[in-house]
Amino acid sequence: MLDLLDNQQTLTWNQRKIVFAAILGDMLEFFDYFLIGIVLAFIVGPWKLTYGIGATVLLSSGIGAIIGAYFWGWMADRVGRRRVFMATVLTFSIATGALALTPEYGWLYLTCFRFLVGFGVGGLYVVDLPLVQEFVPTAKRGMVGGIVTAAIPIGTGFGAVLGAYLAPVVGWRGIFAVGLLPALLTLLIRAWVPESPRWLIRMGRHEEARKSLAWALQVDPATIELPASPPEPQPTRWRELFQHPRSLVVSWLGLIGLQTTGYGIGLWAPTLLVLLLTIAPAHASYLMIFVAVSGFVGRICWAFFSELIGRRMCGILICFGNAAGIMLAGYFDTSFIGAVSLFWLFILVTAFFGDGGFAVLGPYSAEVWPASLRSSGMGSAYGFASLGKIIGPLGLALIIGSSNLINPQASVAMIGPAFLYLASWTVLSGVVFFFAIETRGRTIEEIDRALAKLTQAKAKAP
Repeated sequence: MLDLLDNQQTLTWNQRKIVFAAILGDMLEFFDYFLIGIVLAFIVGPWKLTYGIGATVLLSSGIGAIIGAYFWGWMADRVGRRRVFMATVLTFSIATGALALTPEYGWLYLTCFRFLVGFGVGGLYVVDLPLVQEFVPTAKRGMVGGIVTAAIPIGTGFGAVLGAYLAPVVGWRGIFAVGLLPALLTLLIRAWVPESPRWLIRMGRHEEARKSLAWALQVDPATIELPASPPEPQPTRWRELFQHPRSLVVSWLGLIGLQTTGYGIGLWAPTLLVLLLTIAPAHASYLMIFVAVSGFVGRICWAFFSELIGRRMCGILICFGNAAGIMLAGYFDTSFIGAVSLFWLFILVTAFFGDGGFAVLGPYSAEVWPASLRSSGMGSAYGFASLGKIIGPLGLALIIGSSNLINPQASVAMIGPAFLYLASWTVLSGVVFFFAIETRGRTIEEIDRALAKLTQAKAKAP
């Protein structure tokens, strides 16, 4: 049955609809998630927040994402991709809308609902990529996975546009209210997205799998033959993740570097631009639009490179390129070429490598796990890597000085060491990719067999 899918050369219209739904989900997910980085630039002065309080607000969503990634990844392998897709969208969009009701100086309220935003966001990312990968042929898997994640900078850029042009009119609470819009995506999911045929086969629901596959291929279900000896249902046991140590190490440590640097810089960047360049928050939001564009261009490029030179080599280039950009941004934090800040220019470089790199490393963290553990494995990797959402923003805050009010004097002197700290995490991820397995050109079933051989060899070793 699945050979019909893997032998495809072009995607059908129905497959394209699934890809579009996933693209829209990722875009709106990270639009909601990164709104707080824009809002913080507006409230940090009037509320007289310290670096410590600011970091607490930012990292609360990271804690939620860790728990959400593990929980929703496990649920997606147990109850299906489609249901979890809808549940996560509702969770983060409703929680974002609730932030519009934040009371004055209510940083604790912000912190609590940001936790719920992270809980939902952590889940959607680990379910929509496996869902798309299980609906497209091998030859398109890397490119399509990269294109799905390419929408994320569009979402963050949309948040920057709102911060630059809408927030001065409706206030920062107004842009949180806009964060309710992704809830409407659940209607699109219900109309367009069926359950994954591969998941249905693993659950022993072969007739439903045939209908799902026929819908994707746009053929009559009667033309798809059921297997003479259908495989038995494969229940998911979370502890089986530890039977695949290479997948665990590569996906966990391979992602944590980009998560740490991406969220450490991404969430603080609007505020640091305000402090370093002595500009208004709205203008800092405007500059962040170009950062989002750089990330989007990076994702398109790396999605193409993943099929050209392979996931492993891309991972190495992405991580070390990102580290170089971060270190240069920290070193030239107060330097200018004419009226252009070198700090801002190197932030654009880090977005191209770091943000763009998720087009490869995100889908790859699902590919390296067996089919029965795909969402659970990706959830475990994303959950572990989401520690970066805490140690990134918090580490930067502690190095710069968490006990001081956010002001130029508190930030300029220690940005170099803080960015060196962030770059070290990306270097760690780059080293890990020297030991990664290559998945380019392999079907999901071929990857499963290769992983099974590694597990058997490990079991036979003395």
